[in-house]
Amino acid sequence: MTERYLTITLHSDWKGALRAMSKAAKSDEYQGEVLNFESPGHFFGQLSEKRWDIVRAAQGKGELSVRELARAVERDVKRVHEDVVILAELGMLERTEAGGVICPYSSMHIDMYLKAA
Repeated sequence: MTERYLTITLHSDWKGALRAMSKAAKSDEYQGEVLNFESPGHFFGQLSEKRWDIVRAAQGKGELSVRELARAVERDVKRVHEDVVILAELGMLERTEAGGVICPYSSMHIDMYLKAA
């Protein structure tokens, strides 16, 4: 199985980013996966430090329960569960059939370019 990797981008022109991704998707080789945010505010609003802690704790560990993740990041199970739901909606974590959580990416890259308006 191919190792999966994620590139997180910041493009306000989401249509242009979608066109670029569709061109890459036509390749026969795995191109990685892309998660795009329209603005820095949206990026930082969705991916807080505590959520990054969860992703880092899950990365490369295989299937974990939410309770195991909560212990790993030393947080309340209820709050970790709330963050796992959001991270799963973003596609950074995946839920398993057994009810656990897995981070499917062996690596992640953040591609962010900010310039004055």
